[in-house]
Amino acid sequence: MTLRSRFGKEMDDLAKGYTVSVPFDQRLYKQDIAGSIAHVRMLAKQGIISDKDAELIVMGLISIGEEIEQGRFEFKEELEDIHMNIEARLIEKIGDAGAKLHTARSRNDQVATDTRLFTKEAIAETVTRIKALQQVVLNQAEGNKSVVIPGYTHLQRAQPVLFAHHLLAYFEMFQRDVERFQQCFERADVLPLGSGALAGVPYPIDRDFVAKELGFSRVSANSLDAVSDRDFVIEYQAAASLTMMHLSRLAEEIVLWSTAEFGFIEIDDAFATGSSIMPQKKNADVAELARAKTGRVYGHLMAILTTMKALPLSYNRDLQEDKEGLFDSVDTILSTLEVFAAMMASVRVKAARFRQAAEESYTLATDIADYLVRKGIPLREAHAIVGRLVRYATETAKTLYDLDLGEYKRFCPGFENDVKSITVESSLAARSALGGTAPEQVEKALAAARRTLHGT
Repeated sequence: MTLRSRFGKEMDDLAKGYTVSVPFDQRLYKQDIAGSIAHVRMLAKQGIISDKDAELIVMGLISIGEEIEQGRFEFKEELEDIHMNIEARLIEKIGDAGAKLHTARSRNDQVATDTRLFTKEAIAETVTRIKALQQVVLNQAEGNKSVVIPGYTHLQRAQPVLFAHHLLAYFEMFQRDVERFQQCFERADVLPLGSGALAGVPYPIDRDFVAKELGFSRVSANSLDAVSDRDFVIEYQAAASLTMMHLSRLAEEIVLWSTAEFGFIEIDDAFATGSSIMPQKKNADVAELARAKTGRVYGHLMAILTTMKALPLSYNRDLQEDKEGLFDSVDTILSTLEVFAAMMASVRVKAARFRQAAEESYTLATDIADYLVRKGIPLREAHAIVGRLVRYATETAKTLYDLDLGEYKRFCPGFENDVKSITVESSLAARSALGGTAPEQVEKALAAARRTLHGT
């Protein structure tokens, strides 16, 4: 089977090796066969080919799918891509009837259809795995909802927060990721088949029938756009990049928290590695790799954006470059989500160490400033007073708990005995506005997260 009848010589071997795509696009065989079966059934329904030929083609395609699944199919690079490999094998198996399969379509709308089917499936699996990770995050939050930790800004201890509140911040990030992928699905859910090479096809086809057969909600409105659009690939890559960024942020915290310097958590041995020469080491390599693989997905996003940026309408061979990056991004994000969920489920929280850190480093200073504000002192003045108080405490190697009332009054006569009632618990309870870290607000947030996750 050849597509070179117009040419006077065979393609150069170097050019063949450079342009061939079957080593990677063979991954689309299921989508390609499904699209072909739907297409041929439509051709028969419309009387474009006979029912007998359609039945032979469908049976042949099913058989080819089984050959591929069983590892008995010989992929031939001289046939360029997955489409021609399947079609050539079909003709080999059933004869002339197989040559009718490609009636009323082009490889341009065929590959666009295959890639959309693949992307839709990838989105569904990605959302499933994000939700699985959200469940683990929620479980950890609920299991440790009374644990107090230091909240940070600039990686400096700032104010006490509940560990559950901290984890629910990631739940929110992942929920936005779910919504982005769902929106991406809507735009991927468009059937391009029937657009032909670029201008449509001169046959009485039924595109709505094919869309229904393949599970697409609608058909494309413009044939030129349909064969050349890869926005849905870009959107998947963009959504994947954001998800990986969120995973990387959490990975960074896992790495930090598991160090001796922080000592807030312990990673299960099953998700840590050792050193070739230092027997005491327990490295958070899973989290570190997740952090690094984020850059890999970013790279694929930039690659497809760059590929698309100067393409005139309609189809160009540049579009062959959309697949390897997409496949790798899908593999990377799915494996990262899966291992991250397992790792997070195994994390042991060191509540006492978290609490100690939350009480150190003058994390109640803001509460003391708020105390003065409630006494009628302007905020900026109260801020300055407490700043001087903290400097005094650090110079005398005292905590805020260590200072007596006389020392407090040295900086402001408005201080009374009740300043000593300011604690981590009172600090948490004071943050009772919607979205705050007060225990009752966190309890409501946990309930809301459960409803979001389980659709109730």
